[in-house]
Amino acid sequence: MEIQGRIIFVAPEVGGTSKAGNQWRKQEYVLETLGQYPKKICFSLWGDRIDQFNIQEGEDLTVQIDLESREFNGRWYTEVRAWNVTRGFNSMEQPQVASVNNDYLNPNIGAPSFSAASQTVATEFPASAEGDDLPF
Repeated sequence: MEIQGRIIFVAPEVGGTSKAGNQWRKQEYVLETLGQYPKKICFSLWGDRIDQFNIQEGEDLTVQIDLESREFNGRWYTEVRAWNVTRGFNSMEQPQVASVNNDYLNPNIGAPSFSAASQTVATEFPASAEGDDLPF
């Protein structure tokens, strides 16, 4: 999946040691999508990708993500993991920001025009032999 938006929060990096004795680290970010109804999405980067992408607050990004859910004690938890980050927005999927339209000031702008001479085509359906006059 791919999401686009602006980073509005960068959480502190957390880390620890796994059961196998391996060091791990994770950092979470909140991205706000653009559009008429913006959404806030918290995603995480793990390990070396934190340094590789070096995400800062206020940046406009395109983020490729994977969703993963797991069960723990009868509850389900979903994580949004980023696997690639690109600065800016993809040109093919440029987010559209809603523009203010003042056409309500002149109700004739953009209104369809109807001609009095428009022709109406009537379709006739043959009646069936059984007396059923429904066309289908």
